[in-house]
Amino acid sequence: MTGRGPIGLIIFVIVALILVTNTFYKLSESEQAIITQFGKPIGGAVTRAGLHVKAPFIHKLHRFEKRILIWDGSEDEIPTADKKYIFLDTTARWRIVDPLLFYQSVGNVRGAQGRLDDIIDSAARDVVSSHKLVEVVRNSNEIIEKRSGVTREDDSIIEVYDEIELGREVLTKEMLDRASELVPQYGLEILDVQVKRLKYIEVVLKKVYERMNSERLRIASKYRSEGEGKQAEIVGMKERELNKIQSEAYKKSEDIKGKADARATKIYADSYNKDPEFYSFLKSLDVYRNTLGQNTKAILTTDTDVYRYLKKVKGR
Repeated sequence: MTGRGPIGLIIFVIVALILVTNTFYKLSESEQAIITQFGKPIGGAVTRAGLHVKAPFIHKLHRFEKRILIWDGSEDEIPTADKKYIFLDTTARWRIVDPLLFYQSVGNVRGAQGRLDDIIDSAARDVVSSHKLVEVVRNSNEIIEKRSGVTREDDSIIEVYDEIELGREVLTKEMLDRASELVPQYGLEILDVQVKRLKYIEVVLKKVYERMNSERLRIASKYRSEGEGKQAEIVGMKERELNKIQSEAYKKSEDIKGKADARATKIYADSYNKDPEFYSFLKSLDVYRNTLGQNTKAILTTDTDVYRYLKKVKGR
């Protein structure tokens, strides 16, 4: 008896612990659950956080998230309404709003992800294929409005930027609306759908680069033309200013020359009037200096005016 007492107590404690752990369960604020009996749900969903009770061994607990979950789709090739193929990668946020219906329809999160793959991918494909590429790429016409100084004046550049009617934000809202119509039957709610990445196929990508390059060349050509016009205007102004300055400088220099010549003439006249003979002699010296160098030989007649003063020079 003594040996059986401790063993029996241990067995009793183990059995009690098993019964307690299978009877009581706790839910956190981020969890909700349903109870099944032999695979069939019993009662409603348990959404209140705290300690709860269930029948041990007979009832089975299934926990589900209350928090928002992320769905991440695969990259799919989709044609647009203007026959341009793109790779579209979408993502969405969703949550379980009816745990019982969720368990009965999809069973678990993995099953829900599979349903969402079909629903959201199908909605994205339907929306994208019924609209032009530019509607999927851009949200607004702001890019055109900001370039009003270029695009509104040049029709060839306006063609590069097609105007949109709806835009990507409206299209993603349409994807959400289409997908939201189908998910309530699975106990789900989709909160939003977003385009995570959009990638052109190689053919479209090449055309996009060509259009971007063409646009840049057109804008560069326009700026270059404006620059050349401005250059011609500046050069013209420079030449006019230069001609004006040169004309004024020439006029001023001629005026100075005229005044100098007048003054020189007056000086010559005054000198001549004071002593005509001496003035004539000085002028003759200037002639000697300018015409007769060190190695110069001159043949003069005795009656020349130049020789007239030389004849008066007395020899040593």
